[in-house]
Amino acid sequence: MSAPINVRAFFAPDDPEACMRFYEGHSKLLQIYFGIHKITSGNVDWLHHKNTVVVIVEDETGTKTYGGARVQIADGVLPLPIEMAVGKYDPKVYTDVVPGSAEICGLWNSKEVAGMGIGSLILSRVCVALTSQLPVGNVHVLCAPVTVRGAKRVGAVIDTSLGNEGVFYYPKDDLVATAMIIRDNHELASADPSEQALIRDLRSSPNQIRTETGPKGTFEVNYMLGLPQMVP
Repeated sequence: MSAPINVRAFFAPDDPEACMRFYEGHSKLLQIYFGIHKITSGNVDWLHHKNTVVVIVEDETGTKTYGGARVQIADGVLPLPIEMAVGKYDPKVYTDVVPGSAEICGLWNSKEVAGMGIGSLILSRVCVALTSQLPVGNVHVLCAPVTVRGAKRVGAVIDTSLGNEGVFYYPKDDLVATAMIIRDNHELASADPSEQALIRDLRSSPNQIRTETGPKGTFEVNYMLGLPQMVP
């Protein structure tokens, strides 16, 4: 990909048009490739939720969407997707989600950028970096098998207190999901040292252009991760 790609973050109500591109791209991917028509992280309630941060991957014009993810803060108004997904199987999740909890959810990337590392690493790294701008202490994530490794790299550990040692059959009986958690989103003691350094760099300079290297080579990324101060 010759032109730089943009990776930007914003609170969901601040850009409804981009939110719809995110939602439609995510929904289409789930339906076409996984046969999933209903998933808790794919509902529309977050579109107007002031405590949801959207991360979107776009072309340089800001009109074509290649993927994204969300960081949803637990606020007692909108349940976290992990609560809705596994609560009926293990009610303990409701006591695990406390003030200061958040969830990285809705992570996806289009086939156009598959193999570049955008979905597997960059989006996870960006979401974890963003938590330093938010009133967040611990971060939940419900991972498909292909994303467990990437979550571990950025500091998540399997939450063995939930389900069967952290494992659930979700969103369908033939699919497995793993509950994971980052309990120290500022220190990230469990993260790979290389990821710790990259996350610290994004936290100290949330707006920057950097050359990234993925399985398919190098590409330029224009990070626009500075968020406006949250209003209580």
